[in-house]
Amino acid sequence: MKITVIGAGYVGLVTAVCLAEVGHEVLCAKKTTRNLDKLRNGISPIYELGLTEMLQSNLKRGRIEFTTDMEKAVEFSDVIFICVGTPSNQKGEADLDQVFEVSRSVAEHMDRYKLLIEKSTVPVNTHQKIEKIMSSITDIEFEVASNPEFLSEGNSVHNFMHPHRIVVGVASERARKIFQEIYEPFTSEGYPLLFSDVASAEIIKYASNAFLAIKISYINMIADLCEKTGANIDYVSRGVGLDHRIGDKFLDAGLGYGGSCLPKDVNALIETYQEYQLDNGLLVETRKINQQRREKFYEDIMEALEKVDGKTITIWGLAFKPNTDDIRAAPAVDIVQKLKESGAKLKLYDPQAKENFSRKIPEEGNITYYQDKYEALEDSDALVIITDWKEFEEPDMDKIKELMNSPNIFDGRNILDKELMAQKEFNYYSMGR
Repeated sequence: MKITVIGAGYVGLVTAVCLAEVGHEVLCAKKTTRNLDKLRNGISPIYELGLTEMLQSNLKRGRIEFTTDMEKAVEFSDVIFICVGTPSNQKGEADLDQVFEVSRSVAEHMDRYKLLIEKSTVPVNTHQKIEKIMSSITDIEFEVASNPEFLSEGNSVHNFMHPHRIVVGVASERARKIFQEIYEPFTSEGYPLLFSDVASAEIIKYASNAFLAIKISYINMIADLCEKTGANIDYVSRGVGLDHRIGDKFLDAGLGYGGSCLPKDVNALIETYQEYQLDNGLLVETRKINQQRREKFYEDIMEALEKVDGKTITIWGLAFKPNTDDIRAAPAVDIVQKLKESGAKLKLYDPQAKENFSRKIPEEGNITYYQDKYEALEDSDALVIITDWKEFEEPDMDKIKELMNSPNIFDGRNILDKELMAQKEFNYYSMGR
């Protein structure tokens, strides 16, 4: 079927390309011409495993095209996915300006029934606000549904093509049948399609992300206890995770969560609870623990090195997680900024996030970016690992020791073997073990 996707960021582009991959005819609309030529030439402006190859394949098949013409986008299909950003505003609430702008534009251009689908993460009952806006502009029939995304950056193409569940909130049988057609390529393969009312679907997304954030902050809280008592968080996490009621996912102690989803979704849910005068203490504490991980890590570095002013420190990992170039809410931003302000000479390396990170913290003065992780280690007084890229898991430790001035390693993701570090006579600092 014909489908319009509005938005060409992480969610929009992956949604558009994957829907084309299963056979739909997709028009992906974006507001500006930025990266438009790249997209039309099969070059993804974001780094996601398999996305560029899938984009090029579907461009050749004629299943996907890109436009900045909203009138054309609205005319193209009766099914319109809203995939624009909903960043946190200064209060921590979800900023819905882009969602509302799309809603107004659709209402202004539509000449027949439209099903608007919230793919963007939005607070509960946003669908009612969209309906109110559109009803003030048009008398033509429309519906608003919710179909939240559950994409993990770095694996989002795989997540879309092999979903644990597809959640859909609808208000009519007509909308239900449309979704059954959209997702037939997935349900025919056995992937579960869960229908609910629209408000419940909106909450499901926030409830899922907040629970994952709580799980991460909880295990980091336990890691602090391990560190104080001489226990090892690796054993504790493994023992807890083997309980099938809990599971082992998101039980890795370290620098906490970042990215575009968990931080802003926790913030938005805190504000929603406040709006409805409900106790949000658990969420507030989750956020507090997460932020403290970065501060604790920085303080550990400062204490171990006694001072960093004038010392050379190599940073491995700038993205908020491996297999992505996204630096939004990345721990590296805070840690690099603090070390820079403390007078350290910083040598930075990341397999994919250099370009994005350098826009945030430019290469100047005591900041230098490198293309090779070992080259970045030459004459360093310390190695700081912030992102758990696979290439950092089993590096050449002898080469590292030979390159460095002092054998100090601060492992913010607990990816190196603690016993091996002792054998190699490194001054090794990890979190919770």
